[in-house]
Amino acid sequence: MTPEPTRPRPRVRRPAPPAGAEPVLRVRTVRASDMAAVVALDATVTGLHKAAYWQRVFKRYGHHGVGMRQFLVATLDEQVCGFVIGEVRDWEFGAPPCGWVFGIDVMPSARQLGVGARLLSELIARFRREGVDTLRTMISSRNSLLQSFFRSQGMRAGHLLPLEMDLGAFAPAAADADGEDAA
Repeated sequence: MTPEPTRPRPRVRRPAPPAGAEPVLRVRTVRASDMAAVVALDATVTGLHKAAYWQRVFKRYGHHGVGMRQFLVATLDEQVCGFVIGEVRDWEFGAPPCGWVFGIDVMPSARQLGVGARLLSELIARFRREGVDTLRTMISSRNSLLQSFFRSQGMRAGHLLPLEMDLGAFAPAAADADGEDAA
């Protein structure tokens, strides 16, 4: 007995929203087809076109949408208008596992519509499913827009202190005759 051939499912077309209707905001895992919009969004905000960088990020974070790594996009009426990227890490600074946000952005035209809050909320929900109860990020002390956003979402200064060094001014420690550090 030969199995009956399967028929492809017909594509379901969603009706267009009525004129004057509020745009529909959705948050979902990124797709390969979203990457041109992500690159364009980043370029709009940063002024830099970094397609190769974003393809590497997609390769590392975008294929699963479950577990430790997350790359989510927000869409308004099916158009990408924001993204958030993060992962659960359990090795930083001797800390227990926690969620880290290392990228979030929203198209300037979509700000003040709750897009960033929805993205962060979905990321937090996914991190909670992984068993973590702390969210961390680092931002520039000069980025008041992002500071205001994270504070409005309940984030505050944590117990970790970021340190940095200008590598151009760095002089390596002297080594002794055996090649061992003098320290």
